[in-house]
Amino acid sequence: MRFLTAGESHGPQLTLIIDDVPAGIPLTAADINQDLQRRQVGYGRGGRMQIETDAATITSGVRCGKTTGGPIALTIPNKDFAKWTDIMAPDADPDKARDKRFIRPRPGHADLAGYYKYDLDDLRDALERASARETAARVAAGGIAKALLNGLGIQVASHVTALGPWQLDITQHPNPNTQATWDAWTNTIEGNDCRIAGTQADVDSLHALIDTVRTEGNTLGGTVEVMTTPLPPGLGSYAQWDRKLDGQLAQAVMSVQAVKAVAIGRGDDGATLSGKDFHDPIVPTGNGQLARTRNHAGGLEAGVTNGMPLLLTATMKPIATLRTALPSVNLDTGEAEAAHFERADVTAVPACGVVCEAMVALTLARAVMDTFGRDTLGDIQAAHAHHLARCQPAPTGWN
Repeated sequence: MRFLTAGESHGPQLTLIIDDVPAGIPLTAADINQDLQRRQVGYGRGGRMQIETDAATITSGVRCGKTTGGPIALTIPNKDFAKWTDIMAPDADPDKARDKRFIRPRPGHADLAGYYKYDLDDLRDALERASARETAARVAAGGIAKALLNGLGIQVASHVTALGPWQLDITQHPNPNTQATWDAWTNTIEGNDCRIAGTQADVDSLHALIDTVRTEGNTLGGTVEVMTTPLPPGLGSYAQWDRKLDGQLAQAVMSVQAVKAVAIGRGDDGATLSGKDFHDPIVPTGNGQLARTRNHAGGLEAGVTNGMPLLLTATMKPIATLRTALPSVNLDTGEAEAAHFERADVTAVPACGVVCEAMVALTLARAVMDTFGRDTLGDIQAAHAHHLARCQPAPTGWN
């Protein structure tokens, strides 16, 4: 399930083409748009989210509400393009565009890297493509992958676990084998604009923190956890380095703009816990099945799923565009100047979780197709059922 995105932050639209999608998956634009809307929420977002109302238009690969097996193409318009036509249209007047050149790179963004790599005269060419606006197309792709996973009973969700100095205690998770518990958990997360599984007092304290950082002209990073319901054992492989599923997941999530670290399960604690305390004991259930007493491995051992839910944590750095700008250089004059300021969020960590969900779903969908087939949803479901009957994974929780 390969995908490509195209488009600029303030260009006419984002375009997605996703290939190798099995036939027979129920899919409508509404299935995609619900995640696009989730990506736009979050306390601390900037003015751009008040301008855009992201909605996808499917232009190929779906007929009568089901995928056909052909490539799926879709577009997401940028409403803000109307204000940027003079400098962002493909046939824009070069003289007008030059009048609004951007030549003071922001530390932490792609500006200077793009200047070196592509010999840019205007850093906007780097800004526009490297912008996190591109993640709207990724979320759309993830919506298609989730439609396949849903056909196998696999669900993917995320929540914010830290924002700046604030941290949530997540040592205990609900049991995702119970649909009602999973729904209650995710409803709590989606029911507040910080996307946390905390209390209203936690939400209020985060609002106050974000408001303070906003008045300082500063930005905040944080961490998100992506979790799934139990995965079928045997996805991925230890036979070659590039087939290890944990490596594929880490690469996919690390590719998300501003993500600087990825951990599977309690991987961050692996250096401080002993083997006795870190690894997940295997116990018999009495009916021929095997179970785990905890899930520190996060559902993956040796690059292969072990029947437990996936737990993946991603760390997002603070947004690089600061209203109180950091020192930089004017690339025309070589003189020290403050970095360029472009309209930006105080924090986008809640939205980052939705984007990471998409990349996890796409990676898991590919692993499912590698294991169970790729032509039709019905064939994949039949192979999946046969596999589970052979493996007989025991019902498990997160912990």
